[in-house]
Amino acid sequence: MKNPADYLARHVFEARRPRRELQPVVAYADAVQALTQALADAEKYKYLLMRALRRHADELAAAQPTAPTTQTPETPVLPMYPAGLPLAA
Repeated sequence: MKNPADYLARHVFEARRPRRELQPVVAYADAVQALTQALADAEKYKYLLMRALRRHADELAAAQPTAPTTQTPETPVLPMYPAGLPLAA
């Protein structure tokens, strides 16, 4: 994976602002190009990560023995308001 500075390494130049030291400056077009490249790389890494996670989940599911599921009785659902009380309008 690239370091964020690697996208702008060849595009950066230094400029002196009045009464200040040299500061790195990037042209707008170069910054947009670097961002586009970084987003494309992020999509590629996202795809590779998701594929690896799916493969790992499939391997775990295949390795674990299937245990019979036990049915638990459902919790009864009680009304929030008793039937005898009128609802506020």
